[in-house]
Amino acid sequence: MYRKWVKISLILVYLVIIAGAMVRMTGSGMGCPDWPKCFGYYIPPTDVSEITWEPNHLYEKGQVVIMDESLIVAATDFTSGTQYDFNNWNAYTKHDYAIFNVWHTWIEYINRLIGALSGIAIFIMAILSIWKWRENKKITLLSWLSVFLIGFQGWLGATVVYSVLAPVRITIHMVMALVIVAVLLYLLYLSRNKLKTFSVSKSYVSLLVFALVLSLVQIILGTQVRQFVDEQVRLVGYDAKSLWLEDPTLVFYIHRTFSVLVFALNAWLWFFNRKHNYGLHKMNWIFLLIILEAATGIAMYYFDFPVLSQPLHLVLAALLFGLQFYVILEAWKRHIPKFVTR
Repeated sequence: MYRKWVKISLILVYLVIIAGAMVRMTGSGMGCPDWPKCFGYYIPPTDVSEITWEPNHLYEKGQVVIMDESLIVAATDFTSGTQYDFNNWNAYTKHDYAIFNVWHTWIEYINRLIGALSGIAIFIMAILSIWKWRENKKITLLSWLSVFLIGFQGWLGATVVYSVLAPVRITIHMVMALVIVAVLLYLLYLSRNKLKTFSVSKSYVSLLVFALVLSLVQIILGTQVRQFVDEQVRLVGYDAKSLWLEDPTLVFYIHRTFSVLVFALNAWLWFFNRKHNYGLHKMNWIFLLIILEAATGIAMYYFDFPVLSQPLHLVLAALLFGLQFYVILEAWKRHIPKFVTR
């Protein structure tokens, strides 16, 4: 039962990453300008009239409306009169963003909803881990660490909103999601009934770790490139896709150059695994993801960002990171001291 909930938690965390990628692609990050509610509601509005001040209307404490292109918050439960009364409202001070777009609101809301479901799944997983204490204390401790991490991730999501999508905070938010993925994968690995032994060289394991670090660097660089693209979209418009990367920053060229190194290193690791029969079958999936990742990157640059290419590029990177980490777990401390030559 415990292992089942680890898998459910892992799937939901990846769904959060996918939903987050869709939020970035559609520019919906500020669809809910407050947190954890959305315009003061647990279920967000579907029409701007729901967040527009009206006379003779019942308002609940904490409800948010847009007034004169600013957000205001109901100070108490009250029924409005025929004229607006400043005493019933407080200014929203976290930021000055006050735009309502129903599609953006619901895309962001679904992202938060999946995040909440992942938190519930991880909490259930942690409860079940208590029965693993005698078997392996590390499982119980890491399970409860996951609860803390998902809570911290939720807080990071709030700071992203309050900062009106500050690039550095978006990057930290993404990296924390990968940390949670890594912890859950480690728990999945620890909870296996039988561990397979691989005859893998120490040098090969070191290169696997290096490949994982390169992937993480690429993801961080990619978030910076994506921020540049977002800025270009605001400047030239969504329809001018050919101009988004017309004059990119140095980070883009570093990101593109690193991609060649990532491909070459993983191709070599895939080939060496096959040549020496190491038995790391997930290397085939890693190499396939590398090819697909490169293809989506090429498509974005040379074919003007085809539909879904941006979120797919990010999701593939997250899946790649997870697979690479799990392969390292399989090979770690179960290797022979030097390269096998057969």
